[in-house]
Amino acid sequence: MRIINVMDQLSPEIAAEFPERGVQWVKDRVETMVNETGEYVREKPTQSLLYAFAAGYVLNRLPLGRVLAGFIRLLIVALRPAILIYGAARLYKAAQERE
Repeated sequence: MRIINVMDQLSPEIAAEFPERGVQWVKDRVETMVNETGEYVREKPTQSLLYAFAAGYVLNRLPLGRVLAGFIRLLIVALRPAILIYGAARLYKAAQERE
């Protein structure tokens, strides 16, 4: 019931743009993070190498199969609301077009 009330307040175009905006936001954040990491490595190569060694050591000790499975489960849980909102927006748009 609450989703319908939220959808009444939003236009179908705006609701349909949510997934696209989310993907673009993630792309921008990843690009920014990669650029900042590159700058940090160029400024402090020795410290970066030590951090990379420490991260590699920790990752080597972790059970990667379970970590990867947990990450995939987290992605699935996070995608469910996005898919639900997208589907509700499409249904709302289809209902508006019928009227």
